[in-house]
Amino acid sequence: MHQSIGKKNKIMIYLLFLLILSTTNAKFLNDPNSLSSSISKINITGLTETKNLEILSNLNNFLYQSIFFISKDEIEKILEKHNIIQEFNIKKIYPSTLNIEIKPTKFIARVSNNVQYLVGANGKLIEEKHSNKSHPYIFGEFDSQNFLLFKQNIEKSSFSFSNLKTLYFFPSGRWDILTNNNVLIKLPREYIVTSLNLSHKIIANDNFKDNKFIDLRVKNHLVTNNE
Repeated sequence: MHQSIGKKNKIMIYLLFLLILSTTNAKFLNDPNSLSSSISKINITGLTETKNLEILSNLNNFLYQSIFFISKDEIEKILEKHNIIQEFNIKKIYPSTLNIEIKPTKFIARVSNNVQYLVGANGKLIEEKHSNKSHPYIFGEFDSQNFLLFKQNIEKSSFSFSNLKTLYFFPSGRWDILTNNNVLIKLPREYIVTSLNLSHKIIANDNFKDNKFIDLRVKNHLVTNNE
C-alpha cells in the first residue's frame, strides 16, 4: 500500500514538473525579450537626430534576432543605401545591443541643375536644402568614380578643391575648371596632376597675372589668352 502511494506521488511530481517546464518554455518562446542573446536595442550615433531615427527604422527587422548569428553584411547593405554616410562601424555589445557609429560625408560641391543636391566627398549625391556653405558647382553628367579620381588628382597637385568655383565634366571624360580668380583651365584627359601644377605656376607668374584662360588639352602645347 505504501509502495503504491509512493509511486503515485512520484507520478504526480513528474507530471507537475512537466507542466511547469512546458509553461516556462512556452513563455520563453513567446516572449522575444526573454532571449538573453537576442538584440533588444540598436543605438545609432553620428548623424542628426532625424537621420539617426530614419536609419534605426530601417534596421528594426534585426530586433530580437540572435546577436550571435546576425549578418553584418545585411546591415551594411542597408547603411550603404544612405548617401550621407562616409564610414560606419558596427559593434556587438553582448548580450543584446548593437552600436552603430556613423561618420557623415563632407559636402564638397553642388550639382548645377538642382540646388537641393550636394556632392559628398564619397562621390554620392545628397539631398540637402539648407546648406549655408558655398560649394563649387559641377556641370555635366559625371559618375562617382570619375569624380573621385579627379578630386584625388586635384589634391595631389598644387591646387586644393577650395580654390575652385566651377567644374565642367564632358562626355569624353575630360574636365575643365574655373578657379576662384576666374581663370578657366581646360585640362587634357591624361596627365592631370602635371597639367594642374603647370597651370598653378602660370597663374602665380607675374607675366600672366591678367591671364584668364589656360588651354592644355593638346599635349606639349599651351594656349593662353596672352598669346
